[in-house]
Amino acid sequence: MTAAIHSSAVVHTTARVEAGVAIGARTTVWDHVHLRGPGTTVGCDCIIGEKTYLAPGVVVGDLVKLNAMVYLPTGVVLDRGVMVGAGTVFTNDRYPRATDPDLVALQTSEPGADTLNTFVGAGATIGAGCTIGCGLAIGRFAMVGMGSVVTRDVPDHHLVVGNPARSIAIVCRCGEPIRRLAAGARNAITAGELACPRCARRYDARGGTVTEL
Repeated sequence: MTAAIHSSAVVHTTARVEAGVAIGARTTVWDHVHLRGPGTTVGCDCIIGEKTYLAPGVVVGDLVKLNAMVYLPTGVVLDRGVMVGAGTVFTNDRYPRATDPDLVALQTSEPGADTLNTFVGAGATIGAGCTIGCGLAIGRFAMVGMGSVVTRDVPDHHLVVGNPARSIAIVCRCGEPIRRLAAGARNAITAGELACPRCARRYDARGGTVTEL
């Protein structure tokens, strides 16, 4: 088994791409990136920033931008157009231990029954220095503020910040906040129809759910 790297992709000479990794057209992989196989897939027109790590089985869609030193363990799936800021760490085990309960042998690092999946929806942005818990879904065009710790699902078009992260606004596809929320009041939205002041896209926001019109 070898890596499947499209002829138009650019991979830095210091990057390590293992067997069983697929890299799509026009994607750029920068220095000292480590892409582990098998089963890791990076789509077309992506940027994989320096010193970023992708574990076996990670799936990255098209038009995804990963800044420097991003850590993606097994079980992470990034949909089309996602951005992940520098130094962000995803996790995949809620109760990890280094060894067995008797402290006799190291636990395996391979995926197992305790490995949980996390899905990031299309167009979402995760700011620099975030920590993302496991078994979560981050919605389409959601935004996670820098340094946040995400411990529960993030709805579509919600801006969350803090530790633990809480909803503070509804954001447009273009990234502009279009309605501020009381911190954590994501299920109490009664705004109805909203319009983005920057690009004029329209939304319906009720009961925590944001729908594009």
